[in-house]
Amino acid sequence: MTLEVMARAEGPIALNLAFKVEPGELLALVGPSGSGKSTVLRTIAGLWTPTTACVRVGGETWLDTARKVSLSPHQRKLGMVFQSYALFPHLTAEANVMAAMTDQPKASRVPEARRLLDLVNLGGLRQRRPADLSGGQQQRVAVARALARNPKVLLLDEPFSAVDRATRDSLHGEIRALRAGLTMPIVLVTHDMNEAQMLADRLVVIDAGQMVTSGPTDEVMVDAAALRALGIREAGSALHARIAAHEADELTRLDTSAGPIWLPLIDAAPGAALLVRIMAHDIILSRQRPAGLSALNILAVTVVSIRTGDGPGALVTCRAGDEVILARITRRSARMLELAPGVSCHAILKSMSVARDHIGLTP
Repeated sequence: MTLEVMARAEGPIALNLAFKVEPGELLALVGPSGSGKSTVLRTIAGLWTPTTACVRVGGETWLDTARKVSLSPHQRKLGMVFQSYALFPHLTAEANVMAAMTDQPKASRVPEARRLLDLVNLGGLRQRRPADLSGGQQQRVAVARALARNPKVLLLDEPFSAVDRATRDSLHGEIRALRAGLTMPIVLVTHDMNEAQMLADRLVVIDAGQMVTSGPTDEVMVDAAALRALGIREAGSALHARIAAHEADELTRLDTSAGPIWLPLIDAAPGAALLVRIMAHDIILSRQRPAGLSALNILAVTVVSIRTGDGPGALVTCRAGDEVILARITRRSARMLELAPGVSCHAILKSMSVARDHIGLTP
């Protein structure tokens, strides 16, 4: 059941974009603050109507301004998770989830609420009220409540920004695991590019209400127009890896298609699959394999492309096994190394430069 969105407006919030989200796909709307990301979500949810817009889910039209069709929010079969949780303070976690089951038989509501709370790892806390739950636990209740509507679309509006970094990392892992069983289109609004790159299948980059670019996450993260809107320091690549071993000096060896890499001890069992985000400014390139370095991670790569901007920098896209690695270096360095598409070189990464929240378990 595909979600199709088109929205255009001149004001008070300018918009001009169109995109699709396939069943089971997570699409992230990203861009600077005030760019219109949450406005797009409100359009899908029926909380705001642009001048010209169309929202369709499968064969059902939720909004079509040309045909004067506009279903009210409660008529749109969707689940929405807000930044502020929006739980009923006087109800238990279980009752909060059941409150979304208005179209289900009463006899099935309790077991279904318990199933959903088990799904978000809150089965033992179902009788607690929001005030007795941590921020991360409240957000899990909000996710369970959104799923309780059996939604055709799941909307996530900055859902993790109100919790601390450690809790956010845990929630990211739970969302990745939860997605394995979800079949509806999912739209995530976030200002956190690490969150977007670690969770999203595809990105739509918005700036001042205009769609700058869209596409698979890995492709957008090397797109020059996208990086101008997002900020060049957000450039990075995501490597798929598997834990090979935990070594005696508190390093974990990971196997990747590009070769082994070592990172500080990762709290997961050997064999676990991971996604590792590596920032482009943390990569050094060398034409020869270096010796006598403190850096442990040296990967053989082939240059795919070199993009230069207005400043002194160059963004080098490299292929390493089945992976893409980005390196942000100076144009002078690119000239000195005589880099060009097809040139073989080595990418160097310090183990300690990979942030802990840039490592996520995958199902």
